[in-house]
Amino acid sequence: MGVRKVGIIHHEKFKQYDLGPTHPFRGDRFVRAMDFLEERGLLDLPNVSVFKPETAGKDDLLTVHTEEYVDYIFKLAEAGEPYDLDTPVSKPILEALMLIIGGALMVGRLIYSGEVDRVVLLGGGFHHAGRDYGGGFCLFNDIAILVERLRRKYGVKRILILDYDVHFGNGTSSIYYRDPTVLFISLHQDPRTIYPGTGFVTEIGEGEGEGFNVNIPLPPRTGEKAYLHIFREVFIPLAEEFKPEIIIGNGGSDAHFADSLGSLGLTTKGFFEISKTVSEVADRVCGGRVVLMVGSGYNPKVLPHCWYALISGLTGLEELGLEDPYPPPRDPWQNIEYVKKILNEIRAVLGKYWRKL
Repeated sequence: MGVRKVGIIHHEKFKQYDLGPTHPFRGDRFVRAMDFLEERGLLDLPNVSVFKPETAGKDDLLTVHTEEYVDYIFKLAEAGEPYDLDTPVSKPILEALMLIIGGALMVGRLIYSGEVDRVVLLGGGFHHAGRDYGGGFCLFNDIAILVERLRRKYGVKRILILDYDVHFGNGTSSIYYRDPTVLFISLHQDPRTIYPGTGFVTEIGEGEGEGFNVNIPLPPRTGEKAYLHIFREVFIPLAEEFKPEIIIGNGGSDAHFADSLGSLGLTTKGFFEISKTVSEVADRVCGGRVVLMVGSGYNPKVLPHCWYALISGLTGLEELGLEDPYPPPRDPWQNIEYVKKILNEIRAVLGKYWRKL
């Protein structure tokens, strides 16, 4: 397979998505990440280009969200009032979010015009927002807005969403819970131990979408080798059987062992392995078409490393060439026996829907 062209979508105003000086979601994440990509020379690679989005409009939001909910968020922004305790709203935050969603809307044009093969949207992945609700730092679901744009404008019929954020993507899951044309696979920390408290193996979809919602809940400090084992055992066969036309991944660095809001035991190299695996599978099943929406992570020291690793895995680099800023955990196979039990449970629950699982 030849070298894939990778587009990175970024705007200097993304940093306005800053939820406050004491909040874990700070706007400097975008500055830190772009500076790190530049320092490491990734932006100088001949197959990497940076694109600047235009702002989305209200009509774009309405492809997914209810008009009443959209109007409510805009009113909150005007008044500078929070959606909830953890999710502030203001004019600058909304402006940044509409630019990030504008980046999601760019994806189809960049990929289906042939300008690039793969896209990274820095800051994207607001997976806790449902059709008429937000929460968990999320107001509008840019993943679903991207899915609807791909369907309506580019005729895409089968889409795989891989959510490797440490938190379950409850909003994305709910939007496509009855939809068999979207395969939603989520690896996340055990819902009994972390927000939002849902995402169990038995939540498999409903109606025509039954079997197309795949949850992989993992114990805290799972360990990198154990994590990658179950990731490959579930994601690879399902992607090969479903045969999506494009793969959308979302998640940043919060599954890292040193993250402050959750930990599944990954190192920087683990994120590189996730991205490389997704790239290799995409080469086999959907012409290499991959989108990564990279936004989460709450340890500012590891975030740039992990975002760099995720992007590097799409570019064709064989080796990461980057060490973790902290000493890695001693046992990457930690919890492997427990993880094997989860894998057996997934196969028992979903095996009748998927021949290759």
